[in-house]
Amino acid sequence: MLFADVVAASAEVAATRSRTAKATAIADLLGRAGGNEVRPVTAWLAGDTLQGRLGVGWRTLTRLAHGPAASPRLTVSDVDRALTELAGTTGTGSAARREALVEQLFTGATADEQRFLVRLLTGDLRQGALEGVVLDAIGTAAGVPAATVRRAFMLSGSLPETAATALDGGTTALESVHLAVGRPVRPMLASPGSSLDAVLADLGADVTVEHKLDGARIQVHRDGDVVRVWTRTLREVTDGVPELVAQVRSLPCRTAVLDGETLALDDDGRPRAFQDTMSRFGSDVPDPAVVLSPFFFDLLHLDGRDLLDEPLAVRLDALVELLAGEEHAALRMPGVRRPTPERAAEVLDGALTAGHEGVVVKALDASYAAGRRGRAWQKVKPVHTLDLVVLGAEWGYGRRSGKLSNIHLGARDPDGGGPVMVGKTFKGMTDELLDWQTARFPDLAREQHEWGVLLEPELVVEVALDGAQRSPRYPGGVALRFARVLRYRPDRSPADADTLDAVRALLAGG
Repeated sequence: MLFADVVAASAEVAATRSRTAKATAIADLLGRAGGNEVRPVTAWLAGDTLQGRLGVGWRTLTRLAHGPAASPRLTVSDVDRALTELAGTTGTGSAARREALVEQLFTGATADEQRFLVRLLTGDLRQGALEGVVLDAIGTAAGVPAATVRRAFMLSGSLPETAATALDGGTTALESVHLAVGRPVRPMLASPGSSLDAVLADLGADVTVEHKLDGARIQVHRDGDVVRVWTRTLREVTDGVPELVAQVRSLPCRTAVLDGETLALDDDGRPRAFQDTMSRFGSDVPDPAVVLSPFFFDLLHLDGRDLLDEPLAVRLDALVELLAGEEHAALRMPGVRRPTPERAAEVLDGALTAGHEGVVVKALDASYAAGRRGRAWQKVKPVHTLDLVVLGAEWGYGRRSGKLSNIHLGARDPDGGGPVMVGKTFKGMTDELLDWQTARFPDLAREQHEWGVLLEPELVVEVALDGAQRSPRYPGGVALRFARVLRYRPDRSPADADTLDAVRALLAGG
């Protein structure tokens, strides 16, 4: 397959807002790809490479993107092979060798192919092919049920591998994908709930109500003495969290897969600032003053038994048994099963009094499923919060003159298109945050204007808001009410942002 076919499909996907049309274009391409081409093609259409970050800067790439080939001649295998060689080039003199490899690749690429490569290698390939769209396309191309594809993806954690498995072996091969200790599972996520009373009315009495911490999601696998830790985005952080490794290694089991959160606590047992917790995931040298405490709320595997398909009630029974005993009791996420509405309110009050965000209400009959699927898990906070994509920023005035201040906020399009603008805010920003935005945003600018900048959709910010209102001003027909910045979320990508549907759910009477 020619590389130009991938570039053309990417352009077709980017040109439409229809989820169905996007999936159809991707499915057609996957159906024409050869066996060794499926993995790289899938990765590229999802905006990634099989080789991960390649360490080639935007300036180098744009400088080398000249003298394009007159007609397409690069194949998918040519490009994938070049990227593999690029990823493996290290050591003394590697910078020059890497630049030579890029130049050689670009020399054989057409102008359209060069532009695609620049965006792909810098992580700026925004074409609206989110995971859900690609998964739909895989199912169509392979002629297999979407639910089977999604389950295999949850268990493998890899879109390219899921595509290759589906197209090579169909339903049988996908159903043979099982949880493997040492390979992270896509995490199950909670949807925002409007209020505790509303969530309890929705899910009924057969629920558990647990604390919602202001921490970082972790998934921990143990196989004998080997313990490995991943974040919500499946980035391995084992070497940076030795205290978590030690605590899981002390549990009375041989193999286990645990799901939970971790955060740093102060001397009084209250949560430290979110930034303190996140500092442990971005440094090779842990700060000894920032000690992480784990709180586990789910158990997906224990001593050879997979628990994914068991109801949450069964998984919690197994977790309670594993964490029995005074030495391990503190590792369990606080919560109450089948509470009365009054007891559930007490759990929420207790979480807030302890300095946490709120609670998560979970249906006890629900199995484990990746992503915001359905409403089996719902989080309740006294103040509505959303994770939104920063689309732009305007220059401030008065005390904020010379600083990029008023930010444009976008919600994720549930149909796979680009983020949909739902409002602006300049509230909640400290002087330090304003300085950071002013320094950081120009590097992400896709357009610069006298009034400010439009950004590539890369940064996710958490905002608090009083609700939403109908508005013809924005394309989604809805606008935020009194939004204010809480913090940026370096642990989340635009694919993790809340959807336009989540904003619409906050409409009065919605």
